[in-house]
Amino acid sequence: MPRGDRPLTVLFLPESAYGPTNNCAGIGDVLRRRGHRVIFAAEASWRGRLAPLGFEEALINLAPPAAEGEAEQDAGQFWKEFIRETAPEFRKPTLQQLETFIRPTFEALIDGARYCEPRLRTVLAEANPDVVVEDNVVAFPALLTAGAPFVRIVSCNPLEIPGPDIAPAFSGLPAEDRAEWSAFRAEAERVLRPVWEPFNAWVREQGAPPLPDLQFVHSSPDLNLYVYPEALDYTDRRPLDHTWQRLDSSVRHTDADVALPDALTDRPADSSLIYLSLGSLGSADVDLMKRLIMVLADTKHRFVVSMGPCHAELELAENMWGAEFLPQTRILPMVDLVITHGGNNTTTEAIHFGKPMIVLPLFWDQYDNAQRVAETGFGERLNTYGFADHELAASIQRLLGDRSPRDRLDRVSVQVQARDGVTRAADQIEHLAHRSPRP
Repeated sequence: MPRGDRPLTVLFLPESAYGPTNNCAGIGDVLRRRGHRVIFAAEASWRGRLAPLGFEEALINLAPPAAEGEAEQDAGQFWKEFIRETAPEFRKPTLQQLETFIRPTFEALIDGARYCEPRLRTVLAEANPDVVVEDNVVAFPALLTAGAPFVRIVSCNPLEIPGPDIAPAFSGLPAEDRAEWSAFRAEAERVLRPVWEPFNAWVREQGAPPLPDLQFVHSSPDLNLYVYPEALDYTDRRPLDHTWQRLDSSVRHTDADVALPDALTDRPADSSLIYLSLGSLGSADVDLMKRLIMVLADTKHRFVVSMGPCHAELELAENMWGAEFLPQTRILPMVDLVITHGGNNTTTEAIHFGKPMIVLPLFWDQYDNAQRVAETGFGERLNTYGFADHELAASIQRLLGDRSPRDRLDRVSVQVQARDGVTRAADQIEHLAHRSPRP
C-alpha cells in the first residue's frame, strides 16, 4: 500500500542512456511496489523495455522518428552511434575534449530537448503527475511548467554541482592541485557560453525560470538527489544546502539472476574473478575492447565481460565469458575486482559491493570518477589509450594483493548498503509529493 494518504502519479524523464534510465528504474520500482503509478517519459527507443518492469511508457522522440519501413532503433541507439563516431576524441586531453566532445554532446542534448518540448507538454497534461523527476544534464522546460513539484537527480559525478573549492567538472584534475583549474574553467567558459546563452533564452521563452549561469539544467527549489558514496564525495569542500540529499548508491533490484559457467567458478586458487565493463557506450570502441581482451587473455585470472552493442565484432579469450548485456548488480557481488570506464553507476555500484576498481576513463564525468577513485585509494586510474600491457597487469596484482584498501572497502560497503539509496530516494520523492499536493 502507498505511504501517505493516497497513491501518487510519478513521472520520470531519464537521459536516453542505460545509466540514468537504470537509476530511475530502480527508484521507480520501489515506488511502484508501494502502489504508486510510475510513468516513464523515456526516449522512444526504449519502447517495450520499461513496461515489463511494471511502468507505464509515455515515450518521446528526441529527433524525427524513423521513416516508414526503416528499422526502429535499439534502446539508447542514438548515443551508441554518437559515441562510436566521436571515439577518436577520447584520445585527447580533457581540455581539448571541451571543444571536440563536451560541446557537441550538449548541442545534441539541447536539440533533443527542443524537439520533444511539444510532445512532452502533451504527455504531462495527460499524466497530470503529482511529481516529476528528471535525471538528465539539460533542462526540459515542460517539467518546470507542469505545475507539479520538480525533482532533479544527478547520477553523474557531483562535480557537476559547481563550487569554487572543487575541481571543474569533466576535467579529471586532482582535488589537491589547483594549478590547472583556472585554465580549464576559462576554456569551458569560452567553448560553452555560445551554446548556453541561446539555450537559456529558449528555456525562458517556454515559460521556465532562467538557468543558473553556464549551467544547462535547473536545480529544484525543493528536492535534489545525487548519487555518490560519502567516502568519495566532496562534502568538506563544497557544502550543499538542505534541498540536496545524497544517495550513497542507487542499486536497482530489477536485474535478472545470472549463473556463471563452470569455467569461471571452478578456477585455480590463485586465479581471481574480474569484471570488465566499459558501459553500453564505451564498449562501442571496438579497438579498445579488442586490446583489453588481448592483454587480459595473458593473465591467470578469469573475466566476466560486458561486451556491449558491438559484441558481434568481439571474440573473447578462453579465460573469459560474457554477453552483450549483463545484469551488472548481480555480477558485481561475485567478483574480486572491476575494470571500468568510470561511469557513475558502475563506480557507485562497485563501492556499494566493496570492489576495488581499475578505471579507464573515456568521456564526460568518467575522468572525474577515475581521479576520485585513485585519490581516495579505492582503485587506480590508468591512461585509457596509453597504458602499457604490464601496467594493467601490475595494477590488477596490486589491487588484488593489497589487503588494506580492500578492508576499507568492506567497511564502506556495509555503510553504503545500510543507507539503501533507492529506498531513501523513493521516501524523499513520496514525501515531497504528499506535502506539495496539486490543486
